[in-house]
Amino acid sequence: MIRKILVYPDPELKKPSLPVTVINDKMRELVRDMVETMYDAPGVGLAAPQIGVHQRVVVIDCAGKDEPPELIVAINPVIIHAEGEAYEEEGCLSVPRYSANVRRHARVVVKALNLDGEEITYKAEDLLAIAFQHEIDHLDGILFIDHLSPLKRGIFRKRYQRSHDEGDV
Repeated sequence: MIRKILVYPDPELKKPSLPVTVINDKMRELVRDMVETMYDAPGVGLAAPQIGVHQRVVVIDCAGKDEPPELIVAINPVIIHAEGEAYEEEGCLSVPRYSANVRRHARVVVKALNLDGEEITYKAEDLLAIAFQHEIDHLDGILFIDHLSPLKRGIFRKRYQRSHDEGDV
């Protein structure tokens, strides 16, 4: 089932998520819904808080349109190592029609559980590393716009408010 994606400035997006303690049929249904919602949007990642569920679950697929899917389901993901620097343009399904360059780590190692409750380690770089960092931020109530300088954040808020007032958002 495709779920509604919450949009900034919804206060639910700022709430930290709780660790998943049980992986059961309800969790599998949540993940199915998240995957369907992410692909429908379309996006390369989705965190459970973006659909109003405050559980530490993310889904990511960085494969291109002409490539086979490479779906990652990460439950309770934690970055255990990060290095290098990347400064890339990011967007977000919860902040539609806006993108900005964000400073992130170029490479990360992430530990998480899969849907079978097995611990998996992902060594990610480039877009996948950025996607992991972006989605894990959502689990902590952080949006990519929170990484912008105060000046750029102020410009974003003015533009966003103006487009919101005009009915574009």
